[in-house]
Amino acid sequence: MIGRIRGEIIDISEALVLVDVGGLGYEVEIPLSTYTALGAVADEVTLHTHLVVREDAQLLYGFYTLAERELFRSLIKVNKVGPKLAITILSGGDPASFVRWIRTKDVKALTALPGVGKKTAEKLVIDLEDRLPEITGADVATIAPVQIASSDVLADAEAALIGLGFKPQDAARALAQIGDPDADVESLIKLALKLLA
Repeated sequence: MIGRIRGEIIDISEALVLVDVGGLGYEVEIPLSTYTALGAVADEVTLHTHLVVREDAQLLYGFYTLAERELFRSLIKVNKVGPKLAITILSGGDPASFVRWIRTKDVKALTALPGVGKKTAEKLVIDLEDRLPEITGADVATIAPVQIASSDVLADAEAALIGLGFKPQDAARALAQIGDPDADVESLIKLALKLLA
């Protein structure tokens, strides 16, 4: 199993990064959350990886944080959630929001993720709610790089943004970028609207 790679970025896109490791180029599929954390071509990068061996291919998936990789591994243990869907789910919203949706059993937010219908969303909640402590480890901050406001305030702000016509994953992503734990709902909405403009 290839658990980690470190090397120079040769090429990068939203879904794939090519990393030169000692003269070998590794194609690594990545979620959007990892893409936004990576640098540019010629930068050095360290990715936590998960290798999937199939009859017709060997696929390497990479993540910026260990927490993202653990979330991916927990997702692919859910019946009918393969690696491609797991990457799509992780790309549809930041990991911290996904964990919050599972904890609060927010099926509506989960069904807004690409490729996730109501049955899949309900299955994700049932299968993952007991695994969340193992996913997040000792500190949720390993998933969310910024300290964000309380879940009630965030949920209200997210609902307001969705009411204004924004997609749930876009609203969640914008709110996750706001590093003000003391912000009220109105302030969060204003800050998020600037990011979404």
